[in-house]
Amino acid sequence: MRVTLPDWKGTRLLILGDMMLDRFVQGAVRRISPEAPIPVVEVTSEKRVPGGAANVANNVRALGGEALLVGVVGDDRYGESFLDLLEQSGLDGSGILTVPGRTTTVKSRIIAQHQQVVRVDRENREPVAREVWDRLEAAVREALPHCGALVVSDYAKGVLTPAFLAVVGKMVREAKVAYVVDPKPIHFPYPGATVVTPNRQEAAGFYGRPFATVELVHVAADLFDRTDWDAVLFTLGDEGMALARRDEGIELLPTKAREVYDVTGAGDTVVAALALGLASGRPLMEAALLANAAAGVVVGKAGTATCSVAELREALGQGGS
Repeated sequence: MRVTLPDWKGTRLLILGDMMLDRFVQGAVRRISPEAPIPVVEVTSEKRVPGGAANVANNVRALGGEALLVGVVGDDRYGESFLDLLEQSGLDGSGILTVPGRTTTVKSRIIAQHQQVVRVDRENREPVAREVWDRLEAAVREALPHCGALVVSDYAKGVLTPAFLAVVGKMVREAKVAYVVDPKPIHFPYPGATVVTPNRQEAAGFYGRPFATVELVHVAADLFDRTDWDAVLFTLGDEGMALARRDEGIELLPTKAREVYDVTGAGDTVVAALALGLASGRPLMEAALLANAAAGVVVGKAGTATCSVAELREALGQGGS
């Protein structure tokens, strides 16, 4: 199926989920530490970018759409840095709450000679307080009528719980907008979702055990029996994706990647392009093909990356201009 790239200017998404600060510390290794058999990384540069749900928003903006972020950060220097980066990037963080005493999630990746040596995480996965959920619910309720789709970007860092997600699902049904979920098995079943986008590990968590690609029909049937989802878009790494629609079987979408360099943030790109497609009125299969092509672009880049309109147009075989 040939898919043309929509004009997503003015298409607005609401993105609810876990906010993170991604740090990339670049360096060189020239010696082994005398203290332990580990490399000594001599730092040459450092980059900070908004990650987690904010990377979905970055991808939406890169593809020509608009996004409103709803979530939390801590009242620490990393939270301040995160909000500053949002402002510099032109992203709408007006729905992000600063929670006193909470730790902002930070993922620090130490990279030497283009290889990740270690990742250091700083986070608090405890659920936020009830009054914070009440404020988040109010922000979602106010914004939904003005958005073409809701994206839930779930990293299980305390913003989302099954009870809160049940309320979100009810609001989405009332608003009658598309609802795309990048999930975590701990928060199954995401009631009211239009399409859920698990990777193989997440899908195995839903299903209860690892599975082979040939078993996807049974995995999808099991998920549809236990949920009210319209569809599941399985992301299968170098095997591409598989779209399962309720009562319509499964279609495999081969990967569009020329070379897989780094999968960091690829799931964020998938949900951004998929939700933009649905919000602009494209059928689910066309939206999935757009997401597959966009993911093929970002896995060929290093770090938390985005796909531009020109890059997606080229990936769809429509030229780079």
